Amino acid sequence: MQNTLLWMARLAVAIILLQTLFFKFTAAPESVYIFTKMGAEPYGRIGSGVIELITAILVLIPRTTVFGALIGAGTMLGAILSHLFVLGIEVANDGGTLFVLATVTFFCCIFLLFQNRQRLPNLIKLKF
Repeated sequence: MQNTLLWMARLAVAIILLQTLFFKFTAAPESVYIFTKMGAEPYGRIGSGVIELITAILVLIPRTTVFGALIGAGTMLGAILSHLFVLGIEVANDGGTLFVLATVTFFCCIFLLFQNRQRLPNLIKLKF
Protein backbone atom coordinates (compact mmCIF):
# COMPACT_ATOMS: atom_id res chain seq x y z
CA MET A 1 0.00 0.00 0.00
CA GLN A 2 2.74 2.47 0.96
CA ASN A 3 4.66 1.69 -2.23
CA THR A 4 1.51 2.39 -4.25
CA LEU A 5 1.05 5.78 -2.54
CA LEU A 6 4.68 6.67 -3.22
CA TRP A 7 4.30 5.85 -6.89
CA MET A 8 1.03 7.75 -7.11
CA ALA A 9 2.72 10.83 -5.63
CA ARG A 10 5.73 10.44 -7.94
CA LEU A 11 3.48 10.10 -10.97
CA ALA A 12 1.31 13.05 -9.95
CA VAL A 13 4.36 15.30 -9.64
CA ALA A 14 5.87 14.10 -12.91
CA ILE A 15 2.64 14.30 -14.91
CA ILE A 16 1.75 17.78 -13.66
CA LEU A 17 5.24 19.13 -14.27
CA LEU A 18 5.68 17.48 -17.65
CA GLN A 19 2.32 18.63 -19.01
CA THR A 20 3.17 22.27 -18.26
CA LEU A 21 6.42 22.03 -20.24
CA PHE A 22 4.59 22.20 -23.55
CA PHE A 23 3.16 25.60 -22.62
CA LYS A 24 6.45 26.94 -21.31
CA PHE A 25 8.65 25.72 -24.15
CA THR A 26 6.23 26.75 -26.94
CA ALA A 27 5.72 30.24 -25.48
CA ALA A 28 1.99 29.76 -25.03
CA PRO A 29 0.24 33.09 -24.38
CA GLU A 30 -0.68 32.10 -20.80
CA SER A 31 2.92 31.29 -19.90
CA VAL A 32 4.24 34.43 -21.55
CA TYR A 33 1.64 36.49 -19.68
CA ILE A 34 2.57 34.93 -16.32
CA PHE A 35 6.30 35.43 -16.67
CA THR A 36 5.90 38.91 -18.20
CA LYS A 37 3.81 39.96 -15.21
CA MET A 38 6.56 38.61 -12.94
CA GLY A 39 9.27 40.39 -14.96
CA ALA A 40 10.98 37.14 -15.90
CA GLU A 41 10.06 36.56 -19.53
CA PRO A 42 11.60 34.66 -21.37
CA TYR A 43 14.44 33.45 -19.14
CA GLY A 44 12.25 32.67 -16.12
CA ARG A 45 9.79 30.73 -18.25
CA ILE A 46 12.45 28.64 -19.97
CA GLY A 47 14.54 28.26 -16.81
CA SER A 48 11.61 27.08 -14.73
CA GLY A 49 10.69 24.66 -17.51
CA VAL A 50 14.19 23.15 -17.42
CA ILE A 51 14.07 22.89 -13.63
CA GLU A 52 10.64 21.22 -13.78
CA LEU A 53 11.86 18.75 -16.42
CA ILE A 54 14.83 17.78 -14.24
CA THR A 55 12.54 17.53 -11.21
CA ALA A 56 10.09 15.22 -13.02
CA ILE A 57 12.91 12.89 -14.04
CA LEU A 58 14.49 12.83 -10.58
CA VAL A 59 11.18 12.16 -8.83
CA LEU A 60 10.48 9.12 -11.01
CA ILE A 61 13.80 7.43 -10.17
CA PRO A 62 13.48 5.91 -6.68
CA ARG A 63 17.15 6.52 -5.86
CA THR A 64 16.85 10.24 -6.68
CA THR A 65 13.28 10.88 -5.54
CA VAL A 66 14.39 12.88 -2.51
CA PHE A 67 16.41 15.27 -4.72
CA GLY A 68 13.51 15.76 -7.10
CA ALA A 69 11.03 16.22 -4.27
CA LEU A 70 13.25 18.84 -2.64
CA ILE A 71 13.67 20.78 -5.88
CA GLY A 72 9.97 20.37 -6.69
CA ALA A 73 8.82 21.57 -3.27
CA GLY A 74 11.01 24.66 -3.57
CA THR A 75 9.89 25.41 -7.10
CA MET A 76 6.21 24.94 -6.27
CA LEU A 77 6.51 27.06 -3.14
CA GLY A 78 7.80 29.82 -5.41
CA ALA A 79 4.86 29.29 -7.76
CA ILE A 80 2.36 29.35 -4.89
CA LEU A 81 3.85 32.53 -3.45
CA SER A 82 3.84 34.12 -6.91
CA HIS A 83 0.14 33.35 -7.20
CA LEU A 84 -0.62 34.72 -3.75
CA PHE A 85 1.40 37.94 -3.99
CA VAL A 86 1.78 38.81 -7.69
CA LEU A 87 -0.47 36.89 -10.06
CA GLY A 88 -3.58 36.14 -8.05
CA ILE A 89 -5.22 32.75 -7.60
CA GLU A 90 -6.92 32.94 -10.98
CA VAL A 91 -4.68 33.73 -13.94
CA ALA A 92 -6.06 34.53 -17.38
CA ASN A 93 -9.50 33.12 -16.51
CA ASP A 94 -8.15 29.65 -15.66
CA GLY A 95 -10.44 29.29 -12.64
CA GLY A 96 -7.43 28.84 -10.36
CA THR A 97 -6.29 25.66 -12.10
CA LEU A 98 -2.60 26.60 -12.15
CA PHE A 99 -2.70 27.49 -8.46
CA VAL A 100 -4.37 24.18 -7.59
CA LEU A 101 -1.86 22.21 -9.68
CA ALA A 102 1.05 23.99 -7.97
CA THR A 103 -0.47 23.27 -4.56
CA VAL A 104 -1.08 19.59 -5.34
CA THR A 105 2.46 19.23 -6.66
CA PHE A 106 3.86 20.96 -3.59
CA PHE A 107 2.04 18.65 -1.18
CA CYS A 108 2.99 15.55 -3.18
CA CYS A 109 6.63 16.66 -2.96
CA ILE A 110 6.29 17.24 0.79
CA PHE A 111 4.78 13.74 1.13
CA LEU A 112 7.71 12.26 -0.82
CA LEU A 113 10.18 14.17 1.36
CA PHE A 114 8.47 12.91 4.50
CA GLN A 115 8.49 9.33 3.24
CA ASN A 116 12.20 9.66 2.38
CA ARG A 117 13.15 11.67 5.47
CA GLN A 118 15.83 9.15 6.46
CA ARG A 119 17.73 10.15 3.29
CA LEU A 120 17.65 13.89 4.00
CA PRO A 121 20.69 13.96 6.32
CA ASN A 122 22.71 12.34 3.54
CA LEU A 123 22.08 15.40 1.36
CA ILE A 124 24.11 17.50 3.77
CA LYS A 125 27.09 15.15 3.87
CA LEU A 126 29.36 15.96 0.99
CA LYS A 127 32.29 13.71 0.18
CA PHE A 128 35.20 15.23 -1.68
